[in-house]
Amino acid sequence: MSERASVLVVGVGPVGVLNALGLARAGVPVTLFERGPGVVQSPRAAVYHWSVLDGLERLGVYDKAVNKGFLKQDYEYRVFKTGEQIRFGLQSLEGIVKRPYNLHLGQNRLVEVALEELAAFDHAVVRWEHEFVDLDQDDDGVRATFTTPEGTLTYAGDWLIGADGARSQVRTALGIEFEGITWPERFVATNVRYPFQEHGFGQTTFLIDDVYGAVIAKLDTTGGPGMWRYTYCEDASLPEEGVLDRMPDFLRAVLPTQEGFELVAHAPYRMHQRSATRYRDGRVLLAGDAAHATNPTGGLGLTGGMFDTYVLQEALAAVIHGQADEAVLDQYAAERRRIFLEVASPAASNNKRLIYHSSDPDQLERDLQGLRRLETDEDAVVERLMFTKSMESKSLIGAW
Repeated sequence: MSERASVLVVGVGPVGVLNALGLARAGVPVTLFERGPGVVQSPRAAVYHWSVLDGLERLGVYDKAVNKGFLKQDYEYRVFKTGEQIRFGLQSLEGIVKRPYNLHLGQNRLVEVALEELAAFDHAVVRWEHEFVDLDQDDDGVRATFTTPEGTLTYAGDWLIGADGARSQVRTALGIEFEGITWPERFVATNVRYPFQEHGFGQTTFLIDDVYGAVIAKLDTTGGPGMWRYTYCEDASLPEEGVLDRMPDFLRAVLPTQEGFELVAHAPYRMHQRSATRYRDGRVLLAGDAAHATNPTGGLGLTGGMFDTYVLQEALAAVIHGQADEAVLDQYAAERRRIFLEVASPAASNNKRLIYHSSDPDQLERDLQGLRRLETDEDAVVERLMFTKSMESKSLIGAW
C-alpha cells in the first residue's frame, strides 16, 4: 500500500489538474494520476469563455495562461453557400464584466501551466503511467488500484475525484450509467497552419453548412499565420482509418487556396450528449467529461468542466477542513447535473444543428435572422455573450 492522500484525482486534463491545484492551494494533500507518460498533446478543446477566466485567476494560473495563449474579442458566422458574414464581438461586454474577452489556448498548454504551479506544493504528487483499474470504498475512505510499469499498486485516500474523461473507468467501476445519445457523426479536430485572417476569417469563425460546416479558431500567434483549430464532421460510418485520405478533398472545397496550408495534427472522435445518472457515489465524485459529455460546438463542454472544478474543489476542501457538511457534495452533484441537462446540453445540441446541419432553408433563414441582429442590436449581443455565465454554479459555502 502506498502513501495516503486526502484526495486521489484520476485524470490529468484541465478538470483533474485544476481540482488538484485548488485542493493543494487549500492545504489538502492530493495525488494526481494519469495513465499516459505525460500530458496528452492531441488536438482538444482550446477556447476559454470570458466567464471562466476569473476562476483561473483564483487558482493562480490566469497570468501564465494568458502569456502562453492570447485574448480575443471577435466572432464571425459565415454561410458557406452564400458567403454571408455576420460579425460581432466581446467588446460589447466592456464595462459590464471584468474580462470582456476569451482566452485561446490549447488545453494541453493550460494543463502544463497548472502542473508547474502544482509542483510548488510538497503535499501534491503526480503519478504518470498509472492506469486506473478499480476501487473500493467504505465510511473511512477510498482505495484505488492502478496498473503501472512497476506492477499493480493500490493507493488510499479519504476522497476520490474521477476526471478521466467521457470513457471514465472510475464511473464504470462504480456501475454508474452514462445516459444519453452518441451522434451518428464523427468530429475531426485538426491543428493547421493557414493564413485564415488574410482571407478575411475571424479569429473564431463558425462556418455554416450541412456538408462543409466547421468551427475555426486561432490557437496561437506563432509561426506566421499562427496555429488554428479547424473542426469539421463526417459520417461516422466511414472508416476512421481513412480520415487522412478524405481530408484533402474536403478542405480543398472550403479553403480559398491551398497555398500556405500545413496539417500539424489531427484527432477523429465520436460525439455524445450524455450524463452520468449521479455525480457522487459515497466518497467518489465525478467532474468534467467523466460526469457529462457534450458535442464541443461552442466550447460548452470545457466550460462546464471548468465550472464543475471551481465549485467542487472549494466545497471538498471545506468538507475536509471541517468547515462544511458532506451534504454540500450532494448539492454539487445535483446542481451540476441539472445545469448540464437543462442548460449546457440543449445549447450545444442547437449549436451543432446550426453549424453542421443547416439543410432546411426555411430554418436556416430563421436562424440567420436572429444572428443578423447581432450586428445592429447591442442588447442582443450582450444577451448572447452572457449565456455561458448561466452555466456557472455559485459557491456552495459562500467563501467567494
